[in-house]
Amino acid sequence: MRPCRLFLLVIMLAGAFTTAQAQSTPADRAALYDYILAKTLEREAFSPVKNRALGLDVEREMSRFRDELIAADTEEKLYYALAKISNARKDRHLRISLVEGGITLPDTTGTAQSNYPVPGSPVLHAPIRFATDYGTPDGYFVFVSDFGENAGELAGGEIPGVGDRLVAVNGRDFSDYVAEIEPYHRYSTINGFWWQLAAWIPQRSYQFPPEFYRAKLELTLERKDGERYNLHLPYLPSDEIDWVGHGERRYPGFTLVSSSVSFDLYLSRERRVVLLQWHGFRRDLVSAIDRLMEYAVEQNILDYAVVVDATRSGGGSLGAYAVRRLSPLPFKTTFGNIRISDITQPFVDGMLRGIERGSRSGLPRELDDGTWLERWLQGDVARAIEAGQRYTNDVPFKVAHLPDSSDGVIDPAEVHFRGPLVCWFGPYGGSHLDQFASIVVDNELGHTIGMSPGGYSNTWEWEEVLVFPLSKKPVVSFMWSIGHTIRPNGEILEGNPARVAEYVPVTRDNYLTYHDELMARTFQHLGVR
Repeated sequence: MRPCRLFLLVIMLAGAFTTAQAQSTPADRAALYDYILAKTLEREAFSPVKNRALGLDVEREMSRFRDELIAADTEEKLYYALAKISNARKDRHLRISLVEGGITLPDTTGTAQSNYPVPGSPVLHAPIRFATDYGTPDGYFVFVSDFGENAGELAGGEIPGVGDRLVAVNGRDFSDYVAEIEPYHRYSTINGFWWQLAAWIPQRSYQFPPEFYRAKLELTLERKDGERYNLHLPYLPSDEIDWVGHGERRYPGFTLVSSSVSFDLYLSRERRVVLLQWHGFRRDLVSAIDRLMEYAVEQNILDYAVVVDATRSGGGSLGAYAVRRLSPLPFKTTFGNIRISDITQPFVDGMLRGIERGSRSGLPRELDDGTWLERWLQGDVARAIEAGQRYTNDVPFKVAHLPDSSDGVIDPAEVHFRGPLVCWFGPYGGSHLDQFASIVVDNELGHTIGMSPGGYSNTWEWEEVLVFPLSKKPVVSFMWSIGHTIRPNGEILEGNPARVAEYVPVTRDNYLTYHDELMARTFQHLGVR
């Protein structure tokens, strides 16, 4: 190699190595940690019930990664140290994000030559999927739940089997892998962590440091008879994988009537049951529910039982709008509050500007167009700030369905289903799904089967761009949860999901027939053959 080329290479390597140092010093990073900790203790709406369940001391958990942050001599190390500090709060909603002018991750393309894609790049996926066996408390494990049609060919001939237990990932014993990967996960309950863990194992993403990956996903699996075998699977764009389809939800005897972003509608006239495969409480929820009720009136099925399959549902908003039409009973909705801190007034100012821009306009008359929320922010919240209270008063959640002075009780809509309600839940999702589940369970609106949702919900969040306290250079965007969601029974919801009446854990033995079992239990409850 020519001397000039060697000199250029040395300069490039030195520049890459000192990127983070050029942005900050150890003293700057120590000051950044102190700021994050101080603002977390000042702003965060902690959930004592969650912290007890997880044995969590947030300050102690965050301090585990202080030295790692201070020692971070590359932007990559800095990013993952900050991610672990954020995740130490055990809150599924809270994350860090890259910002303009802040730290950056390596500009990789997600090809086989690079370790992981940067944010915004398509997530790559090996042609295999996993699920968690929840059958034994304190003895959870992960098993194969599905695989690509050509997975055997790609792996050199070995074909995985549904239920095969995962015993090693990329040369790491599975228990060691779980312990090492746990700080990079965002979760609010143990069940939620294990659901995410299983889903993320076959994916290659910036969520985890590059040392967790190899050119191919290397797995050691164990069949039910104890035989062990190895698979080396390539990472592919997700849309290039044709899945066999094990574990897909099917509803024998039901006909698909319509689909929307929030849910799909199935109908069985023979059993007099409406089944809603729930996807989430999305932007089309109000219009989708209105179309459902129009159809129910036209087809004369308002007396049918309603089954909501929310085992793979996400969150959203305005769930009480749906509950008013799915149940014939009055119910108390969820409540929420705001923790008073240094950012409460800026948060209020931002909310008022949003109301002024009409961000809540165009909603049905029964939902707030901003009037109720504005009155609460300018009234009770302003007085709480002035009085130096720790929290505001509790009001119906985001003052969306009822004014702040309400007791939270909502009557059924004029047109509603009159039959029994059955809901299936699982730890796949949470957020507004957790609120929906708590409304159903705490008000005894219907029968619930399966597993509790993921157990994460808050009212409001605050996000700001962190800057190094000394150099004043931007770092990342950081989030805080600044309010509680209060269940209808008066308990904080975060880390405290509603318990289902009929507990049916997912296991490797029932995975292929899990939804059939939920259906059978539903029919037994309804007295339907």
